[in-house]
Amino acid sequence: MKAFQDQLKNLEGTDTQVLGISMDSPFANKAWAQQIGVTFPLLSDLGGDITKEYGIYNPQYKAARRVTFLIDKEGKVVEVEKDKDALDPTAVVTMCQRRKMKS
Repeated sequence: MKAFQDQLKNLEGTDTQVLGISMDSPFANKAWAQQIGVTFPLLSDLGGDITKEYGIYNPQYKAARRVTFLIDKEGKVVEVEKDKDALDPTAVVTMCQRRKMKS
């Protein structure tokens, strides 16, 4: 998440809203965001309903996989980065910049 915070200005410059979602409680998300200096919203999927709906629940760890979704303004998922690829926002930033240039 810290890497996305570091790229926040670049993403916002492409009309991109950054959100983090975890299966942790809202309280835990707020504390974590403050601890690591994240200013974008961290949403709670306590119980994992959305995590399971998106197919990213890992039953072995009883947690969500690390995934980055790029969702367009119509709500269509246009890019998915999973696991270690989801940690580095470079590809998503580039894709957002290209999408912005096309519009």
